[in-house]
Amino acid sequence: MKALTEYRDYRCCMQDFYDDRKKAGSFTWREFARLAGFTSPTYLKLVCEGKSSLSEIGVEKVAAAMNLGGFEHAYFRNLVRYNQAKDDETKKKAFASMKDIAKANKIRVVDGDAFTYFESWKNPVLRELVAMMPGATPEAIAEMCWQPITPYEVRKSLDFMVSVGILQRKSRNVYVQTDKALVGNSDVMPLVLRSMHREMAGFAQKSIDEFDPKDRDISGVTMGIDHEAYEQIVRELESCRRKIVAIANMSKEPNQVYRLNLQMFPLSKITQQKKEG
Repeated sequence: MKALTEYRDYRCCMQDFYDDRKKAGSFTWREFARLAGFTSPTYLKLVCEGKSSLSEIGVEKVAAAMNLGGFEHAYFRNLVRYNQAKDDETKKKAFASMKDIAKANKIRVVDGDAFTYFESWKNPVLRELVAMMPGATPEAIAEMCWQPITPYEVRKSLDFMVSVGILQRKSRNVYVQTDKALVGNSDVMPLVLRSMHREMAGFAQKSIDEFDPKDRDISGVTMGIDHEAYEQIVRELESCRRKIVAIANMSKEPNQVYRLNLQMFPLSKITQQKKEG
């Protein structure tokens, strides 16, 4: 069984515990259930198969049966909350708690760095801004952001990006971007990216009133299409995004950070197809 902090699914964790015990001796699902104090001999098997879930009391019983103590017990409790969360905000808070527990015990969480980077607008914006302002203090950088941010938050963000290698500190208050990218490989990334998209969409909404039309571009088109046309349009948007990134990379002296949102979403349900004849 691998280290607990490497798991993103508590059911896989329980299954690995069971498999390891079974390899070592005559361990059964009945025995596992007995250790956890459940009367049903197949209950934990059903949980591992995704056919049932753990209650809060069940979490404590299973943790005890698996001999999880200290930070591992707390991590497992939040792992269950993360997997069984009904909404993104609850899921995000549970993962953040898992990350904090691991950090407090000097253990790195898989996808934790990518989660932290994309958790807020601050890191992507500051990564671009410090490259334009070599030598600027955190106070000066904070004043350049349209969204509220404190000098302490600026420093904290820069220190984090240096620690994970996406910024390099050349000298006092002088940073350069590296080619390293933070990549996540689990369902954590869609979760945190959805959160960032919501945040950026909110900024876009406010920009309608906060900025002169010459400083922002917001347009849209309402259209009737089928799924084949939808997929073609999405491919065109992706191609357009790549071209825009290439244009941005050719900027000789960048002096402002912009955000481009590409959004396409349904405004109606799918209608019944018309029958011929």
